[in-house]
Amino acid sequence: MLGARWRPEEARESGVGFREKLRMTRRERIGAPAEIEFWFDFASPYAYMAATRIELLAAARGLQIVWRPFLLGAVFKRRSANASAFQEASPAEARYRRRDVERTCEHAGIALRWPSTYPRGSLLAARIALVGASKGWCGPFARAIYHASFVDDRDIAAEPVVADILGTLGHEPAPIIAAAISAPGKAALAAQVERALAKGIFGAPTFVIGEELFWGNDRLEQALDWA
Repeated sequence: MLGARWRPEEARESGVGFREKLRMTRRERIGAPAEIEFWFDFASPYAYMAATRIELLAAARGLQIVWRPFLLGAVFKRRSANASAFQEASPAEARYRRRDVERTCEHAGIALRWPSTYPRGSLLAARIALVGASKGWCGPFARAIYHASFVDDRDIAAEPVVADILGTLGHEPAPIIAAAISAPGKAALAAQVERALAKGIFGAPTFVIGEELFWGNDRLEQALDWA
């Protein structure tokens, strides 16, 4: 038995809307997680767009975001037929992707200035984001890194740039950077890539809810609704 029958008058008395009541009872019945894993790579413009949008959309649905930084290049290197760290799109596809990003950002009202070097190196930023994920400040850091790269055209691969961003967010940069580039810090990011591969992740952004994967910025709303 799934539970006692719900009557509309109960919602009127409690002030709970019909759809919200259904959401609540569905979670109670099947134990659906109240969180969404957000797997992202700092080199991806589509992940940048998703990072800009996800927090307000998740908050509106009462969902928690679990920030999962990883390196997409390391995933690409594991492709059996093409062990390259790059997508290696054809010229026509590369032109389309660039224009698609520009159109999508314009449509969503998201600021965009293409990095003078693309794709950006993001190894250091990813390692630091993983430190932030363990301490609860990954979200603000990730947004700041994305803004620096895709709006301000700053070199997020440069340690002084990342240190300045950390300082702006109120963190002492030196110990964080030291932890990120230490042997355990490097091992942590390598392990994160293995976790991504184990989940079947092949691109960024990817959203994971339980065993369900949703790939791409254009699947963000569907993933949130599923959660």
